[in-house]
Amino acid sequence: MSLPHDYTERVYAGVLGKLIGVYLGRPFEGWSYEQILQELGEIHYYVHEQRGAPLIVTDDDISGTFTFLRALADYGNSLELTPAQIGQTWLNYIIEERTILWWGGMGNSTEHTAYLRLKKGIPAPHSGCMALNGKVVAEQIGSQIFIDGWAMVAPGDPELAADLARRAASVSHDGEAIYGAQVLAAMEAQAFVESDIQKLIDTGLAVIPADCLIRRLIDDIREWHAAEPDWRVAREKIAANYGYDKYGGNCHMIPNHGLIIHSLLYGDDDFQKSLMIVNTSGWDTDCNSGNVGCLLGIKNGLAGIESGPDYRGPVADRLYLPTADGGRAISDAVTESYHVVNTGRALAGAAPLAPKQGARFHFELPGSVQGFLPDESVEARGVLKVENVAGQSTTGARSLAFRYQGLATGRVARAGTPVFTPSKEVGDYFEKRGYALLASPALYPGQTVRAGLAADAANKSAVYCNLYLRRYCAPDDRLELVRGSQISLAPGVSHIFAWPIEGKGSEPIAEIGLEIHSDQRAEGSLYLDYLTWEGAPDVIFTRPEPGHRQQRWTPGAQMWRRAWVKGVDSHDHWWPEAFRVVQNEGRGLLITGTREWTDYAASATLTLHLAAAAGIAVRVQGMRRYYALLLCNDGKARLIKALDGDRVLAEAEFPWVYGDSHDFRLGAAGNRIQASIDGQLLFDVEDSQRPLAGGGVAFVVEEGRVMSDEMRVTGLEIVQR
Repeated sequence: MSLPHDYTERVYAGVLGKLIGVYLGRPFEGWSYEQILQELGEIHYYVHEQRGAPLIVTDDDISGTFTFLRALADYGNSLELTPAQIGQTWLNYIIEERTILWWGGMGNSTEHTAYLRLKKGIPAPHSGCMALNGKVVAEQIGSQIFIDGWAMVAPGDPELAADLARRAASVSHDGEAIYGAQVLAAMEAQAFVESDIQKLIDTGLAVIPADCLIRRLIDDIREWHAAEPDWRVAREKIAANYGYDKYGGNCHMIPNHGLIIHSLLYGDDDFQKSLMIVNTSGWDTDCNSGNVGCLLGIKNGLAGIESGPDYRGPVADRLYLPTADGGRAISDAVTESYHVVNTGRALAGAAPLAPKQGARFHFELPGSVQGFLPDESVEARGVLKVENVAGQSTTGARSLAFRYQGLATGRVARAGTPVFTPSKEVGDYFEKRGYALLASPALYPGQTVRAGLAADAANKSAVYCNLYLRRYCAPDDRLELVRGSQISLAPGVSHIFAWPIEGKGSEPIAEIGLEIHSDQRAEGSLYLDYLTWEGAPDVIFTRPEPGHRQQRWTPGAQMWRRAWVKGVDSHDHWWPEAFRVVQNEGRGLLITGTREWTDYAASATLTLHLAAAAGIAVRVQGMRRYYALLLCNDGKARLIKALDGDRVLAEAEFPWVYGDSHDFRLGAAGNRIQASIDGQLLFDVEDSQRPLAGGGVAFVVEEGRVMSDEMRVTGLEIVQR
């Protein structure tokens, strides 16, 4: 497979198109055509404000698309990836009843049904088959809405895209739902090298059976399009012949697939018009719009998205991916595009890309801002504009321009990007709507932030600059502004910041950014080349309020608790100890941290109440990928590696009784894992079989309860043998 010369930028356009389409259609998902016209009119732009909703939302279309694709990277980017491995990816990243899926119940939600099958040990593809789940459940829309990533890793190879789509779709779907997903995957893959919509449809049809219903549907719509110039009349034909009244379930593939083809044919190859048609037509608007937006983004690139109104500005690249890997939950279109691109490059035998030496924020794609937006507080409003520009970079091709004006004493220009749930109100909103924003901060005390900055040579005067962060503080989760060292930056001068972050693990960092001050009226431009961080955290995670054991029934600050991804049945605020972790069945994890943590040690004192096993874990990459040190109720201590099941790396006799408290310490450096209990080094092993390279930390409990007042994470000091 050869890669197009503009592969990275076209993937970015596809990702943006997906986001824009979903954000357009989400506020009125499930509405009929008639209701949309009556209450909103034709959908030419975002309507979230009319619906009292945020623009950037947690949504299954986005979360599933970029999460399930991780199966490729997690299994070595092998073309031999199986449906069963994709099913394991579901079990690893999904938090039951809380993330990614619509949790409508067995036989009601197709994806929930498949998840329950997987959880009971029924592997994919049997988990999604029609023989097990029935025709109606198996042919709902979900296989289609998650499919874009599998196409984008196979540019110009529609057969491979369709085959990957089949494997992924079969985890939860069967029959016509798989055919519909294959059609779109093939079309999107071919869109990297073909611009004609009719030829793309032919490509899609070539990968499915000639006698299937999806084929008949598409043939009919093409025939209607050839004879009828009005998209509204053709939509009525779809509703009359292939509408919801003829296909059961909550959201069937057939009607919605029809609207996608319909909008592509009638949209005149125009991004805005195509999205207007597919959204105004109703039914599963965010899903259909997301697929259309992605395909047109791939096909026509960034220029196609920018040919109409400003869709990109309000989005600012932002997206949420709430999963059991909470450190990646607050993401952006550039970051996710490079994950997709590097998977595609691996499949093609090409080396990965890491712009600006792997910087987290590098702005290398045209127009990208990676979530950076100007502060709109009273002191800062209207002072600053940010935009992506070519040049002004010592390590790449582009940078982020900070254009300031009206600066004077008492005014400030400030722009930042979220690294955790951006406000308590945002967190509360998603907690109530069914798709919780489960997230861990991406940045922690103990790490060092680095940033490259340059002042425009045309500036009239020097300005004062500093990095800043905002963090949640007790007792009311107020956002506290913390500033790094300030410098004076003269015209034409560059500076590299190195800011060691201090603080407490109980004060989650919500935002990182750049601040500009002046002692005289000033205007000009600064250029942020990159911003990134490195190193192991040095934190103590605990309840933030002093004297908290006297505050049993006072919730107090809660964002420190939301920084832990809740993969357990209970972790509530009202108990006297900071962490009371309960799991009713099986094994549960309470997780924080990021995949970028590699060599470090975690330690905690645990009181083990009724529990089959309990302990701590490091390099946690989800619910089923980690190293754990456990005390088990058979009187043994075990060091296990969870990866497609448990593998015991080492074990030893360690009698204990319910109610005991023990000091756990677990560290990893390279392939070496060391584990101690109560100061005694029990295990020192090397893992050479598919070692887990990095990840966060977790409390682990199996069928019972443990409590702890804190967990500490530090850089690792290996105990010598």
